[in-house]
Amino acid sequence: MSRQLSIDVLLDYQFDAATDLLLQIEAAPLPEQRILDARIDITADDAGTRIAALDAIGERIWLHRQGRLQVTYRARVEIERASLDIAPLAVTAHRLLPGETIPYLMPSRYCPSDQFQSFTLRKFGEITTGAGVLAIRDWIAENVDYVPGVSDSGTDATDTFVRRQGICRDYAHLMVTLARAAGLPARFVSVYAAGVKPQDFHAVAQVWLAGSWHIVDATGMARCDETAIIGVGRDAADVPFLTAFGFARFNDQRVSVTVA
Repeated sequence: MSRQLSIDVLLDYQFDAATDLLLQIEAAPLPEQRILDARIDITADDAGTRIAALDAIGERIWLHRQGRLQVTYRARVEIERASLDIAPLAVTAHRLLPGETIPYLMPSRYCPSDQFQSFTLRKFGEITTGAGVLAIRDWIAENVDYVPGVSDSGTDATDTFVRRQGICRDYAHLMVTLARAAGLPARFVSVYAAGVKPQDFHAVAQVWLAGSWHIVDATGMARCDETAIIGVGRDAADVPFLTAFGFARFNDQRVSVTVA
């Protein structure tokens, strides 16, 4: 059964000098999520230039702004993604992986998976099905505490592993890192999800099993059938909702996601 999400977002920032910006906050049109209606309003000097995001999932908008920038985004999205039990799904042999998955086998800025290969093999053994992926997810959920304010833009999966604290971004980075360390393609996903508390942009992982990507959320807050994907990447550096190539001053930010 499909579900409809209502999304309401406000971004409010100040730029004292003329600054180039890259914005990615719109839910992506995908086979499993249909955009019923959407509107984005931007107080800027131009309408912006749209470009494709990574893996052609969603779009980014280039902006150039000096002064105050307010962005509102409202959308209704129909989610047709089932909450599937991934436990029996088979891990794909490396030699059979499609090209799109290969970058997500490799270490990246916030996901130094090469440093976790020994730990992952010792803790979880050889992972051959989705049951092993769920074991990683459950280990993170049991060993990491959700604590806002303990991490920042420089925090990577190693920091989270050591501190055992973080927010959704940190949980997703650790999930991606351990999955890659086990030899599975895994990517970082920016999403809207109805169950997130407090409401904000949310981050989950996707792991490649049995020929497709599957959402895995170690925080336990996002249901697959109540989640709208914004964009994907190797880690958070690839899918920030706002990238400013200059100094930005925060005024306000609000995100509301409800099941319609």
